[in-house]
Amino acid sequence: MLTIIMETRDNEAELAQTLSVLVAGAVQGLVSDVIILDQGSKDGSMQVADAAGCRFCLDWNLGDILRSARGEWLMLLEPGARPLGRWVDELVEYVSFNKAPARFSPSRMHKRPLLKRLSRRVAPLEAGFLMRKRDAVALARTDMRLSDIAKARTVRKLSTELVPAWVATSHRTAERA
Repeated sequence: MLTIIMETRDNEAELAQTLSVLVAGAVQGLVSDVIILDQGSKDGSMQVADAAGCRFCLDWNLGDILRSARGEWLMLLEPGARPLGRWVDELVEYVSFNKAPARFSPSRMHKRPLLKRLSRRVAPLEAGFLMRKRDAVALARTDMRLSDIAKARTVRKLSTELVPAWVATSHRTAERA
């Protein structure tokens, strides 16, 4: 039903966090495959993806990747992002009755500080992005990234919240300091 696609570059820890949450979707039959698009990682991202049964692509063309996805719907995420609560049930219902793209609701527990919210634009994939495969394939060009597909699209908002990837990244950065 659903293919998860993420781009990564040295996001081993964040990738592991996201993949651990996605297991529930695979067990319940929602997630058919996970594709990781690498952008030159030098850490253990490939090993994490391999251990989780993901397809890890070192050299990729977005159009080819989208066409090869097994699911009829695509969920684009950043490594470290984690859907909360009953996300599997909501996505099953959404993809069964809708055709329009959707995003998760931002996590109420994880908000950037006010000044950062005012001075920084929200990244196109910060709230994830869900869309039909055929619509994504129609938009794809060779030089595109996942975020390009998610930009400037009118979408519906899912009630399920998503912990954004920057939360995991900020924790990793704080641990190094």
